[in-house]
Amino acid sequence: MPQTSTDTPVDKSSPSPAPARPPAEAPPRHRWWILTVVGLAQLMVVLDGTIVNIALPSAQQDLGFSDGDRQWVVTAYALAFGSLLLLGGRTADLFGRKMTFLVGLVGFAGASAIGGAAGSFEMLIAARAAQGVFGALLAPAALSLLTTTFTDAKERAKAFGVYGAIAGAGGAVGLLLGGVLTEHLDWRWTLYVNLAFAAVAFVGGVILLRRTTRDKSATIDVPGALLVSSGLFCLVYGFSNAESHDWSSPATWGFLVAGAVLLAAFTWWQTRSSHPLLPLRVLLDRNRGASFVSVLLIGAGMFGVFLFLTYYLQQSLGYTPIETGLAFLPMVVGLMLASTLASTVLVPRIGPKPVVPLGMGLAAAAMVWLTGLDLNSAYATDILPPLIVAGLGFGLIMAPAMALATDGVRAEDSGVASAAVNTMQQVGGSLGTALLNTLSTSAATEYLSGRNPKDPAVLAQAGLEAYSTAYGWSAVFFVAGLVISFVLYRRGAPTADPDAAPVVHM
Repeated sequence: MPQTSTDTPVDKSSPSPAPARPPAEAPPRHRWWILTVVGLAQLMVVLDGTIVNIALPSAQQDLGFSDGDRQWVVTAYALAFGSLLLLGGRTADLFGRKMTFLVGLVGFAGASAIGGAAGSFEMLIAARAAQGVFGALLAPAALSLLTTTFTDAKERAKAFGVYGAIAGAGGAVGLLLGGVLTEHLDWRWTLYVNLAFAAVAFVGGVILLRRTTRDKSATIDVPGALLVSSGLFCLVYGFSNAESHDWSSPATWGFLVAGAVLLAAFTWWQTRSSHPLLPLRVLLDRNRGASFVSVLLIGAGMFGVFLFLTYYLQQSLGYTPIETGLAFLPMVVGLMLASTLASTVLVPRIGPKPVVPLGMGLAAAAMVWLTGLDLNSAYATDILPPLIVAGLGFGLIMAPAMALATDGVRAEDSGVASAAVNTMQQVGGSLGTALLNTLSTSAATEYLSGRNPKDPAVLAQAGLEAYSTAYGWSAVFFVAGLVISFVLYRRGAPTADPDAAPVVHM
């Protein structure tokens, strides 16, 4: 699910499942209640990846922003969250996990309240970006709290199982809840609802969580954070500008070049920094490199599918927000079934090399299938089949890629590897959504050229041209992923690494 999102903290005190406090210290007596508190915060962050998507057509109609700008409602959150996630883990080290967790909750709730009350597009985007910033504080701190709370191996496995289940189901819950709130209350309640989650989690956190000692040796790679964040923003902004300024405009290619230069500088700085955000050694293994690329591409494709299919179902076919949420559920079920099959049966026996390319192929086929949708398409015969195929493909890609992201890393690098692969998914979603939205709106503009833009039939067909273009380019992403994953992944089943951090998908 686009969603996205979670993340193992970049935390030297708890980079792996090894106990983070001396065995002599008894675990917290209310540790299962702590799991409830942390899980509630996790659910809030995961919900935000999908709940707003269903409400987006209503928000666009209310605030009056353009088709070219609508992607920023998704991108602002994902970009801020993804680019600051690695930094968030180090912040938890520096200021303590409990304090970081509580600040993240309060900030996320405050940003949600501002977004819900937004009277303009600019105010909504600022609030969404602030949600991403505080989410990047909250997610690593939450996962780190679980690691230090559950010191017994069996209990920890159960706790992470529950936490992972929340992450997996949260996207589906977001689709349904977003539909119910938008249809029966208002799109603004898809943001206001976070205040209820945050309030309960905050009270529980204040009462139950232990204060942790600050790691005075922890340092934050501020230059690295500034370089990677500004570089990613320039790329996303450049892709977005292509729709309104054309590809030949300095406002487009200038930002794209600046983004490439800044990311190159970030790569160089990571080889010089004494405490890099992302040690480059993490990326050099073939399986890990293939996993990062696979997660980047699936993030780009999945975010695009949710955005454009939501608009197609509501604006072209007239679905209600609740019907739209329900329409996506078979894809989520297919994703979860395929993920389970890949992680428990296929990859342990035959390895990722045949599994991930198969998933990429299925996803590409589903995208091509979706390009044939029109104003007369029926859900059962035309929409449901490609959605199921897409879900199966996404599951076959995601499970191996997320699991192999920490395979074979050093114990001290397992946390940063886990956080980095989740970052890749959010960044992929940001870049993919910006590029696909630009290509789709350009296709609609081209179709309208020479035609009557006030004719409802012409406008409806222009929308279909836009959506079809987005699905077609998503298919290109997945075909590229098929080739890259087939070339990079090693043959054979991977060997288990006891030092690898647990990876929880957000």
